[in-house]
Amino acid sequence: MERVFQLAAERPVVVFSKSTCCMCHTIKTLFFDFGVNPTVYELDQVPGGREIEQALARHGGAGDFPVVFIGGNLVGGANEIMTLHLNGSLSAMLKRAGALWL
Repeated sequence: MERVFQLAAERPVVVFSKSTCCMCHTIKTLFFDFGVNPTVYELDQVPGGREIEQALARHGGAGDFPVVFIGGNLVGGANEIMTLHLNGSLSAMLKRAGALWL
């Protein structure tokens, strides 16, 4: 999990995703629509992706994707991101992380 947190700390928004996951696509599109350029790790395509996936599952991810970090902090998956978006707090969180300037 140390590698996951290290990768997550390198950029304001980091998404651990799978290229065939529709909810992953939805969350990435939401960020792009905000004008945010997240760092995306497609775990089914990157070297070491299986190990990262296993570490996330051991950390409580239960194999659900996407897994989103904002400002180096684990926020959660699609449900958490959509909840933050709908209650209006996602944009403020993105601004605090330096991912959004408006």
